[in-house]
Amino acid sequence: MQSTKELLVAYRSMRTIREFEERMHIEFAKGGVPGFVHLYAGQEASAVGVCANLSGKDVLLNTHRAHGPAIARGADIFAVAKEIYCRGEGLCKGRGGSAHLHDVKSGLWGANSGVGSGVALGCGAALAARNLKTGGVAVALVGDGAVNQGVVSEALNLASIWKLPLVIVFENNGYGEATAVDYAVAGKDLYKRAAAFDMPGVKVDGHDYFAVYDEVRLAVERARAGHGPSIIEAKQIRYFGHFEGDAQTYRPKNEVEQCRQGNDCLKRFRQHVLNENRVEESDLNSIDTEVADLIDRVYKEAKAARFPGEDELMQSIYASEYQG
Repeated sequence: MQSTKELLVAYRSMRTIREFEERMHIEFAKGGVPGFVHLYAGQEASAVGVCANLSGKDVLLNTHRAHGPAIARGADIFAVAKEIYCRGEGLCKGRGGSAHLHDVKSGLWGANSGVGSGVALGCGAALAARNLKTGGVAVALVGDGAVNQGVVSEALNLASIWKLPLVIVFENNGYGEATAVDYAVAGKDLYKRAAAFDMPGVKVDGHDYFAVYDEVRLAVERARAGHGPSIIEAKQIRYFGHFEGDAQTYRPKNEVEQCRQGNDCLKRFRQHVLNENRVEESDLNSIDTEVADLIDRVYKEAKAARFPGEDELMQSIYASEYQG
């Protein structure tokens, strides 16, 4: 069972992601954010439930819906915002933008626009951890729109036959861009694909932080013990479109509103911990206030930050020396 302190850390992380993304939704509409952004609001329990089980020796690989997982993994939120604004002090020095957030020091090996590629990269990270005997595991977040990619099947097969310390989380938010998963994916239940690769597979309510946390904990323990990979399917709903500007004409009327009212992960978390007297409501309210202030400061600083200069154009492209 998680301690009160751990629960408050989890709530702060979810609240921070939600406020960051809600504000990004507003700021993007003003026209000041370069490129596309893909918001994670509604899915906070997934990334935070995963990352609460990871240590500093572990690796997270995620999708182009990258802001939430980056914050959950502990990346500097000021640097995350600056990267989305393509500023020189961003997480990747303004070179990656919203969909390519990486931060090796926090164990965030990052987002990749090539959907599904994180599973293959996760195999490499897991193999390295095993061969170097670090005790680390790799976790790959995969959207439902990527599960039909050939690289995913190849990587699942490799992970299984080599018994790699890898956990694969299918974040099933119902739509691959504008196509419903029920139409595009044979078999419907994504977690059942695990059986074809001789590994455990389970489905959880992705809006329930505690359900996600518990299943990821078991999968991570299994991987650390040398028993190989697992698949977890987290069913959830994203609150915004595939990208900002998406008209979302493919969604049923009131789908998001109903989820926000009756199945929101933050509301469910609060109700759960308060009903069990595990935290004080005043502590949760204080976090809400502190996070709101933080987000104000984050966006103010990000918008005022400098763009990279011409003298930085050729930096961080080639390794100047190799240390074996």
